[in-house]
Amino acid sequence: MGRRSSKIATRKGAQDAQKAKRYGKIGKLIIQAVKAGGSDPQANTKLKEVLNQAKLVECPKDIIERNLKKATDKSQEDFKEVTYEAYGPGGTGFVMECLTDNVNRSATDVRNAVTRTGGKMADPGSVLFNFQRQGLVFVAPSAGEDEVFEAAMDAGADDVQPVKGEEGCEGYKLLTSVEDFVDVLKNVSSTGIPVDNEHSGLVYSPLTTVEVEDDILDQNALLFERLLSVDDIDAVHTTCAGLQR
Repeated sequence: MGRRSSKIATRKGAQDAQKAKRYGKIGKLIIQAVKAGGSDPQANTKLKEVLNQAKLVECPKDIIERNLKKATDKSQEDFKEVTYEAYGPGGTGFVMECLTDNVNRSATDVRNAVTRTGGKMADPGSVLFNFQRQGLVFVAPSAGEDEVFEAAMDAGADDVQPVKGEEGCEGYKLLTSVEDFVDVLKNVSSTGIPVDNEHSGLVYSPLTTVEVEDDILDQNALLFERLLSVDDIDAVHTTCAGLQR
């Protein structure tokens, strides 16, 4: 495999691993919502919101039903939101989002994944300041550029960014505020434009990225992969330029 193909494979592997975590997080959010307000979505607005989110990202029905059942089990602990920060090889930054039912376990597992791959845990805020919380609606490349820009602006998106790859356009990123994300996603989808729900969601977007040499990129990709192998981690965000979509 040539170096160019290797870079594409590295980035795609990171994206696929991230995507695989999404349904797991939906399950945790269901448990968290039921623990807080009961299992009736008509009486529990938080649960109703999570179930709507599950529908938007096409979460399989069996995952939803399994976690609704788990949530009513008295032995099931509630989940707590925790964010960890770390420095990766070459001065890159990493932010890890967790929903965990055991904070001590998650802290140990995250630290082990970071340190064994040449990274270092960071103090709260020392990495996160370089990220912005946003909504991301990803549109498939089959849509026309003018059509995407018009629909995005009509839907209330803040920005549209074509995603350029080695073989041309790979799609479009529609960026929104956190509050407007669901409405923009629904509005764009209603136009018939092909939205990639699996790559859409709330993200931490880096304000600046870090370019690294190829060997350091491989180390960052390995760190990314190991972090996503931690059960409690639901999403990983990085400033490493070679791992951006």
